[in-house]
Amino acid sequence: MAITSATADDAGELAAVAAATFPLACPPGSTAEDMAAFIAEVLSADRFREYLADPGRVVLKAVLGGEIVGYALLDATEPADPAVAEVITLRPVTELSKMYVLPGQHGKGVSAALMQSALERSRADSSKAVWLGVNQQNARAQRFYGKHGFTVAGTKTFTVGSQLHHDYVMLHEF
Repeated sequence: MAITSATADDAGELAAVAAATFPLACPPGSTAEDMAAFIAEVLSADRFREYLADPGRVVLKAVLGGEIVGYALLDATEPADPAVAEVITLRPVTELSKMYVLPGQHGKGVSAALMQSALERSRADSSKAVWLGVNQQNARAQRFYGKHGFTVAGTKTFTVGSQLHHDYVMLHEF
């Protein structure tokens, strides 16, 4: 497996991985319509091309057997959400905006390798910390992030389609 920076040529495959994996992180009660709306708005190939063209963002891809099996999106811009900005005060800081791995790769080290690469990249880019949002009902993800040095720093809301969800804001300091 290799972890490398994605390019615009990867946008379609990244969007396919995103569409397959995003619903796995949604809490029970999330509707198919709301998840589809979010995927279309935020995780399309066109949006990935935008992310890849943005100098403040980096998309890392995990490739196995020539296929993208996971990705992480890092965003080095200031936290726009006031609830996040209130609890994430270190600067410069990077958001681990998205990190997903195909279900068939869970438990095989792909997520850990992506996380290690994301943290190393953020540190190399001079960030003092990395933060992320994780649904309060997603205990599995919270355990994973905790194993990688993240602690709960606060809370925020996150909209998927028409539904408002509640997230923990987790922080990893360098």
